[in-house]
Amino acid sequence: MNYKNILSETQNGITTITINRPEKLNALNRATIKELHLAFKAADEHKKVKVVIITGSGEKAFVAGADISEFADFSVAQGEQLAAEGQAKLFDFVAHLSTPVIAAVNGFALGGGLELAMAAHFRIASDNAKMGLPEVSLGVIPGYGGTQRLPQLVGKGRAMEMIMTAGMIDASTALQYGLVNYVTPQPELLELANKLADKISRNSSVAIAAAIAAINAGYEDGENGFDEEITQFGKCFGTADFQEGTQAFLEKRKANFPGK
Repeated sequence: MNYKNILSETQNGITTITINRPEKLNALNRATIKELHLAFKAADEHKKVKVVIITGSGEKAFVAGADISEFADFSVAQGEQLAAEGQAKLFDFVAHLSTPVIAAVNGFALGGGLELAMAAHFRIASDNAKMGLPEVSLGVIPGYGGTQRLPQLVGKGRAMEMIMTAGMIDASTALQYGLVNYVTPQPELLELANKLADKISRNSSVAIAAAIAAINAGYEDGENGFDEEITQFGKCFGTADFQEGTQAFLEKRKANFPGK
């Protein structure tokens, strides 16, 4: 599929989605959110894709925020609709994707950019990365899941401070907070992302999808993560991947997972 605002490339079972609006520092507008939804959906439905990497074009920005010009004159109802549609179409969609998603954060990840990175299953960052949720400096709050995911990742107190001050943190602070898993020099960012993706892709994609569902359940209202773990654990026993994985272990060989 041809996209206007993003690039999507698949090699060796890894799909790399690059937000490609460098003139706007990769800011998210409605068209970009729609294209990202389609690209993530296509990757998730592709049987040979094991991991998705999301990043931004250039060295300056992962995503420098939302495109404010699109909603500066919105009403209350339009604002609610904007947040609801965005969360459903992209941010919650990514968080619950059965294919693991790694955010490779290069440069600025602000507002909706940080919210997109937080929706990914985990994050790595270049050493020049800057992250923050500056929405209150515009008279609004994060609307794409930022008030929920940031406290889950860094703790309530730190999230409150970051959101209320509208300040940015650097990559080393993000690592200290647990917001990112690794910090690497800018030229080595995608290399590290692909190395991690390759390691993930050697394991059972079916089991990974089950693990994602179980982990997410522990963070959702009305869900019991332990119950979901039991359910997903049981389901694994009925999969070809389980049969192959256990047989390979008993035969002391490397597993060749069929992905079903």
